[in-house]
Amino acid sequence: MITSTFITSLLWFGALSTALMAGIYFAFSSFVMDSLKRIDESSGISAMQSINTTILKSSFMPLFFGSSIISALLAVISIFKMDGLVSHVTTASGILYVFGMLMCTALFNVPLNNVLAKTNPDSAEAHQVWKHYLNNWTKWNHVRTITSILSCALFIYALTLKISPAAIN
Repeated sequence: MITSTFITSLLWFGALSTALMAGIYFAFSSFVMDSLKRIDESSGISAMQSINTTILKSSFMPLFFGSSIISALLAVISIFKMDGLVSHVTTASGILYVFGMLMCTALFNVPLNNVLAKTNPDSAEAHQVWKHYLNNWTKWNHVRTITSILSCALFIYALTLKISPAAIN
């Protein structure tokens, strides 16, 4: 049976995990990609290839999948186990995160990473691949950043509604 305490715990995890993800994406959008763009292309490509390989074996992956699973779970739970505004806010947050972060990553960022992984940094085509990668990967990372921030804010709002609905009025 799903208890109110369990739902509140999930909302806390949802808020905190989406905040952490927003911070990671914000760092890439704010300065990491610009830094890679400023160094020579071969070094930039090699650095991003290393980042993409390292991240798959890091604590980022459990956070990435955990935040996605919790967000999807909260969207479903909110439909069946919550009422009123808290249900609508939680549903919106979960759906926003799954589509704006998870699906964006799967449909746009990962395919770009896969192309970059196959690119020899010193090859003739590296310039075009890198230029395309920087522009498109960063654009989609902005989407992930914004949707993670909005999802976090909505989870926090849902927590506020759930914990103290009278305080909102």
